[in-house]
Amino acid sequence: MSRKRKKNIILQKLKLSGVGSLGKGFAKTIDKKIIFTKYGIPGDIVDVNIRKKRSSYSEGDIIKIHKQSKLRVEPKCSHFKLCGGCNWQNMKYDYQLKYKNDQVLQNLMRIGKIQVDKILPIIKSDKQYYYRNKMEYSFSNSRWITKKEINSQKEIKNKNALGFHKSGMWSKIIDINKCYLQENISNKIRNYTKDLSLKLEISFFDLKKQSGDLRNLMIRTSKNKEIMVFFQIFKISDKIKQLFDKIIIQFPEITCLQYVINKKKNDTIYDLRPVCYHGKKYITETIGQYHFRISAKSFFQTNSYQIEKLYNIVKKFANLSGSEIVYDLYCGTGSISIYLSSYAKKIIGIEVIGDAVVAAKKNAKANNINNTTFLQGDVKEILKKRRLLSQKPDVIIVDPPRNGLDKLVVESIIKSNVTKIIYVSCNSATQARDLNVLSEFYNLTKSQAIDMFPQTYHVENVVLLEKIYE
Repeated sequence: MSRKRKKNIILQKLKLSGVGSLGKGFAKTIDKKIIFTKYGIPGDIVDVNIRKKRSSYSEGDIIKIHKQSKLRVEPKCSHFKLCGGCNWQNMKYDYQLKYKNDQVLQNLMRIGKIQVDKILPIIKSDKQYYYRNKMEYSFSNSRWITKKEINSQKEIKNKNALGFHKSGMWSKIIDINKCYLQENISNKIRNYTKDLSLKLEISFFDLKKQSGDLRNLMIRTSKNKEIMVFFQIFKISDKIKQLFDKIIIQFPEITCLQYVINKKKNDTIYDLRPVCYHGKKYITETIGQYHFRISAKSFFQTNSYQIEKLYNIVKKFANLSGSEIVYDLYCGTGSISIYLSSYAKKIIGIEVIGDAVVAAKKNAKANNINNTTFLQGDVKEILKKRRLLSQKPDVIIVDPPRNGLDKLVVESIIKSNVTKIIYVSCNSATQARDLNVLSEFYNLTKSQAIDMFPQTYHVENVVLLEKIYE
């Protein structure tokens, strides 16, 4: 017995009034239900085809725009809506900033249930395109086929792709022609790599069968005009070496070309050893007066043009006199520690990724910094063991992953009785969750958002917490 097809529910002429979860536009119906829709801009009047219905809200797709919002602009990218990366590229930049700021404040009030003494204006990005220093692309032998190709009814011979995952479909890759997020050299290297790989008849990865010689391509660039090209491959071969050699000849500006052999079912490389095929094992980036080595595994802020602004917020909030001991939790390659080193007595960085800690130590040595210590290990385990008890912190800086702080880390911070906490976050929702716990012991005195990710709904936020003394 076949299932009955669900009848389409179409809501007509909804006026979108704001932006909600994950950057989706929303409208309120007469009965006060919320309708979320991707790529909708506040002020649009639209028809929406409902595809998901819940008790308090629904989600749907825009099928007709009766009136366009004044906040709309024409997206630059031909892949807009397909790869899902720049989902606000159709919104004027000034309003992207407004809604990012609103998102942070709503999360602080709704999730954190706290008021902020001083909310500073969001800091915009001077570069709205070509700002990323790292892009990752996937090879696939089963690319996303466009409607135009399907409608042409022509035989599709080439199904290989080098690009981004189709939004919501892990097994399909959008073949990218031009991306506006990284300097154009990245487009040239990627397109040349794809074309040459096809000519050499090197197999592209099959995500379902987990087979194929070429898996991933990562390109890192720096303001110093250095370029790292990094491949994930299934095995090394003469054809792949030929590919590498031709790329190096075609792009002499490449600083280093590396690869890693990955036969796992996932793309993580932290447990794998990169092989340097050409050039150095790293590229360098400059922040203020300091230079940083960035390896293939290094975490580094993806917007090089905004990093110094971000770290200046941290420096201002910390207001160091030169006598303080500072903990830098989730320190990565030590960039915040080193940037603040001349303002503190000592800075202790903790990071779980061993290669990042090695890089942090090398970065400190290269910059002639002698008042930093970097420890490798899980932040919660190191704090739990009280290994640093003899060096009680005056200031703690945290810059955790998107999922925020572990509960044990929050507990350890509270037990440390530290005077001042600076919390840097790329996810204001998990930040607000953690602040809700910390607010029993600390006042949130300042909050400042900074746009590190133009054309997306993502935003970085920095808050200052100061100890409550009874």
